[in-house]
Amino acid sequence: MFERLKKIENLEQRQLLKDIVSGVFVNLIDYQEEMNKKLEERIFNEIDDHENRYDIYTTLSAREDVDPIHDCLFPICPADLEDTNLNIEHLLESIKNNELATLMTLFLECDSIEIQHLLAQRRIFNGHLVTSHGLVEIKLRLTQNNRYVQKIKDLYSIFQINGLPWKTINHPFVNKFVDVKLIGCPTLNEDVEIFDVTIDLEEYEQQKRLNMVPLWNLQRHEVKNSGFPFPAIDRINYEHVLSLRKTGTQHGYLIDTEEDNIRYIKRSDSELTIVSPQDQSGVWQLLKIAKVEKDQVGNLTYELVSNRRNEHFMHKLSSKYNVNISTKGEIIRLINSFEVADNLELLRIDILEGQVENRNFVYPFLKDTTQNASHKKTMLLQFLSKQDKDFITNDVLGFLLAEVQRYFTEYKCVGKWL
Repeated sequence: MFERLKKIENLEQRQLLKDIVSGVFVNLIDYQEEMNKKLEERIFNEIDDHENRYDIYTTLSAREDVDPIHDCLFPICPADLEDTNLNIEHLLESIKNNELATLMTLFLECDSIEIQHLLAQRRIFNGHLVTSHGLVEIKLRLTQNNRYVQKIKDLYSIFQINGLPWKTINHPFVNKFVDVKLIGCPTLNEDVEIFDVTIDLEEYEQQKRLNMVPLWNLQRHEVKNSGFPFPAIDRINYEHVLSLRKTGTQHGYLIDTEEDNIRYIKRSDSELTIVSPQDQSGVWQLLKIAKVEKDQVGNLTYELVSNRRNEHFMHKLSSKYNVNISTKGEIIRLINSFEVADNLELLRIDILEGQVENRNFVYPFLKDTTQNASHKKTMLLQFLSKQDKDFITNDVLGFLLAEVQRYFTEYKCVGKWL
């Protein structure tokens, strides 16, 4: 078009025609780009993505730094915020019967594989009881603390009862808690008072942390029915309507109850409708999965991590139409769909015969993907870290491997750093 314009000898006519053509095409291009953008947004929004409402964020904090009125981060075990004193009677009874007694719980700021190796050695450490009769030398041993893993196991069951898809919880801190067990102590008088307990972890002393509290964005509420239950369409069960306006409609919600109490749950923007055989109004245990705005979280000592996926159309599409494609590209897409995968890169995948040692932690209650793995081939995924490794790097890798394992159950998935 512009080549033809150059052939017009009359400069005024050439300028006039050039202005007309340029104006028409510029407006046409702008209009086309705007329509393409609207079409893209419409297609993208046609796939409802409620998965992000159930993203679990986790971190760790010292007890004195925990904000009891924080908007979105709460202790996994609320009792961790309370000062706990030793039960003297129980301790004396355990000593008398030569039974192990738990004196305290510690957090070890080191790699989980190193912690598992330490626990497997069953080492005995020296410690002291600070009592009203002076210092008492004691012998101590470390064992795995499973209290927080049990909470995650309970959450897994709640997701199943609520009919929601499960995503592995990325909590790299919970497997680093250990219980301090008393295994040797001289006889104590019944009138003795114990003020404190100390333990010398020798080369692990610098990694020892006291009074640490793991946090996540789950909070428990008790909610009453909005009015009386009314018969469901099947004329057997009843619909119980719970209003979410008071607790916030932007969050995700789960009902914590026995499986027999729920037939199914209908969700809307402002209400939960529970179809249940119960014919009486009552109080329901509601778990709020708080929406996390990172700019409003505040200053944290430890990193805030999550199992959140990146916002991409292909991730939404694959979540809605859950069809596994056993290709390297699909595995790379699956791993890169998570925000925490930004700091690593999958370079190689090998399918091996027989078993390969896997030291990365996988939650033992996920038996549907991990049991009877002796006959399976091993999928070895080899990663390159894009930054210096820290004490949670292997735990994040374990989270990604657990997600790959959920999709590729015909293999035993194992990870390795290059």
